[in-house]
Amino acid sequence: MAKMFSLTVVFLVLKLSFLFYCLSDPRCFWRIKDKENYLGDKEDDCLFSIYTRNGYVKNDYFSGNLDKQVTPKTIHLISSVYFAIEEINRNIHILPNISLLVKTECNLMLDHVEGGLYLKRNKIIPNYYCKNQRRYLIALTGPLWMTSYKFGPILYFSRTPEIYCGYFHFISDQEQFPHLYQMTPKDTSLPLAMVSLAVHFRWNWVGVIITDDDHGIQFLSELRAVMERNTVCLAFVTMITYNRILYLKMIHTYYHQIIMSTAKVVFIYGDKESPVQFNFILWKFKNIQRLWVSVSQFDMITMIGEFMLNSLYGTLIFSHQHSEMSGFKQFVQTVCPSNYSNDISLAKLWWTYFKCSLPPPNCKTLKNCPTKTLFEWFFVPPLGMAMSETCVNLYNAVYAVAHSLHEMLLQHVDSCSGNDGKVLEFDSWKMFSFLKTIQFVYPAGGLVNINRNKTLDTEYDIFYIIDILKQYGLKMKIGSFSGHFPNGQQLFMSDEMVEWATDIKKMLPSICSMPCRPGLIKYVMEGKPVCCFDCYPCPENEVSNMTDMDQCVKCPEDEYANTDQTNCLKKVVTFLDYEQPLGMALAGLALCFSALTVIVLCFFLKHRDTPIVKANNETLSYVLLISLIFCFMCSLLYIGYPNMASCILQQTTFAIVFTVAVSSVLAKTIIVVLAFKITVPGRRLRWLLISGAPKYIIPICTMIQMILCGIWLGISPPFVDADLYMVHGHIIIVCNKGSVITFYCVLGYMGFLALGSFTVAFLARNLPDTFNEAKLLTFSMLVFCSVWITFLPVFHSTKGKAMVVVEVFCILASSAGMLLCIFVPKCYIILLRPQMNSIHEFRKMHAKSININ
Repeated sequence: MAKMFSLTVVFLVLKLSFLFYCLSDPRCFWRIKDKENYLGDKEDDCLFSIYTRNGYVKNDYFSGNLDKQVTPKTIHLISSVYFAIEEINRNIHILPNISLLVKTECNLMLDHVEGGLYLKRNKIIPNYYCKNQRRYLIALTGPLWMTSYKFGPILYFSRTPEIYCGYFHFISDQEQFPHLYQMTPKDTSLPLAMVSLAVHFRWNWVGVIITDDDHGIQFLSELRAVMERNTVCLAFVTMITYNRILYLKMIHTYYHQIIMSTAKVVFIYGDKESPVQFNFILWKFKNIQRLWVSVSQFDMITMIGEFMLNSLYGTLIFSHQHSEMSGFKQFVQTVCPSNYSNDISLAKLWWTYFKCSLPPPNCKTLKNCPTKTLFEWFFVPPLGMAMSETCVNLYNAVYAVAHSLHEMLLQHVDSCSGNDGKVLEFDSWKMFSFLKTIQFVYPAGGLVNINRNKTLDTEYDIFYIIDILKQYGLKMKIGSFSGHFPNGQQLFMSDEMVEWATDIKKMLPSICSMPCRPGLIKYVMEGKPVCCFDCYPCPENEVSNMTDMDQCVKCPEDEYANTDQTNCLKKVVTFLDYEQPLGMALAGLALCFSALTVIVLCFFLKHRDTPIVKANNETLSYVLLISLIFCFMCSLLYIGYPNMASCILQQTTFAIVFTVAVSSVLAKTIIVVLAFKITVPGRRLRWLLISGAPKYIIPICTMIQMILCGIWLGISPPFVDADLYMVHGHIIIVCNKGSVITFYCVLGYMGFLALGSFTVAFLARNLPDTFNEAKLLTFSMLVFCSVWITFLPVFHSTKGKAMVVVEVFCILASSAGMLLCIFVPKCYIILLRPQMNSIHEFRKMHAKSININ
């Protein structure tokens, strides 16, 4: 237990060390939940009207431009405009001896969701009055699109160009906004970026939440196309309507679409000012646990003081990539709001960005904070000073205006001065033609191009946001996406940051069906998305060596699939080998029986003068024994690796030697019958026996068999064959019979001879002749015929090496049957009953036979 406790402590120390290390990196910083501000961190709609003066004029920061309801995030927007103007006014290379000034108005709209427009005072419309007033060059609007939508026509009538600096909005009617430009690039790469992230984490089953407008529908259309190319499927699509009555009817449907879906990852895109925010506030109390993937405009704190996209699994945010403004932090420090206003919202902004917290409760303003309290909060780690996308757009828009005016001066475009000689006025319409083609590099090093006709591949930073404490969340950069790189290299993820933040890969298997392991293939069910499938085993001798394969790969003929059907293995080449136990046993039997036959032949040669050897023709006995020796030996041709010569020899040798053996038995039986017949008075068959005619049976029968073998070799001789499929995992090397018809003709011819020998011997079995071997021949032919009759069905029911074994066994069994049945009884008399093999005994037996007859 003590050891485990010490390991746990070490792990926590390492985790905390890594946390502080990350927080020292600009990619990782705290996010503070402001529960005291009922507006959350909402960005108010603002209108920045820019005009010029001769000489250097300092903007009056925060003086007379703000009211009590401005949020800290809005002050951040205003600061970015002032920061850009201050840089330009101090830069001698841009608009020398000319200063840009700005008039700021915020909270212009009372109810932008319903489309209402409330003008707090009509002076906010630049250049609207015909009387001699200050002329504004251009208006910057943002971050809400509704502001531009409502003010666009009015600004056009007052001949004032407009630059919209909020999040990109899809304009269906370009003619309605002929003099409006958007600083935010179109999210041309966002669908690909989101799908690439899903592919990286192996999510193929995701939900989508969009707003029911042209912007959301356009995004969904592009997303579907990218998903189809990357085999990622839509689990559901929730379209949040703007209509309040319809929204109240659909709010439960939205909830059930998400909660009933098995998708654990949900993409969110659209207008955050739609009822989307209200949805997520409700879903927080219903504890919907999904991983939200969205864009930076949804990275906000709601009116209940929580992250809008709040989940146990965290949130992934795609934010347009931009360089940090190196001097912005110093600028905000310089214009510390406590020096300009007592508004506590300004103090909150300043304190938040430099002391990582809100001011202590006992500080109404920064000026009256006790020194001790300030000192206590001084050591709190600082927040990151990352500018929001709208701040960067406003900053770039001010520089775009400055560069356009600078081009006008270089080309000597007419300008005029006011009555006081300080106000410098340009023709806004003429500046408009410069503005639409302007391209420049702002101080942080990024390229700005506001040409609406030029589509650029956008770049994104990917942030992960998760709750850490009650009032704090952690936001860290875990990757990036660039559309400029080739396919497969566009997404970069920091595995170290992802692993430290959360193990997303293991936590969220957002898939419709479990992956098919190697050895299985996907089968997509009809009417369902391609991501929803069943897994089926590969067919026989086919494999799949990767996950989620659509088709199995057939193994080559010399290979076979393993048990799991994941790999092809080399087949084992097998044949009836001498080194195998079965091959050794059969070869041993063949040699033993051959040796036994040789011994019997030696005994017969030694006792060739005895009556039992001379009876039934001594020469035929020698021929039969020699043929049996070859019968036993020919079985050895079936053992070992076959080749063309051995295949031909084993069949022809088997056919010929067995024909000799069977024809020898036939000749013996005929001699027995003839010998008995000539002893009967009046018979004239003696000349057949004396002339030795039965001996010609052997060459005649053998010659016929040799002709059949010749026909066999001429038509289709035996050859070496490899059986690839009979035994799983093996290649059986055997001798193919070639012409099956001629093989059975040869076998049938031997059967015909054997059947003839059996018939003749059976008829002569009881003839009263001394040393009559008809019974022995009958038994031998009975064994022979039984073996080969059994051979036929067994031979047909076996394949491969077993066929060879059956054939060898039949050769040995039939040969052994003839040897044992015919010669063992005679050897028994020669060795153990020699008195029966004498000439005197022979005469007694002969006389007894005559008396019986």
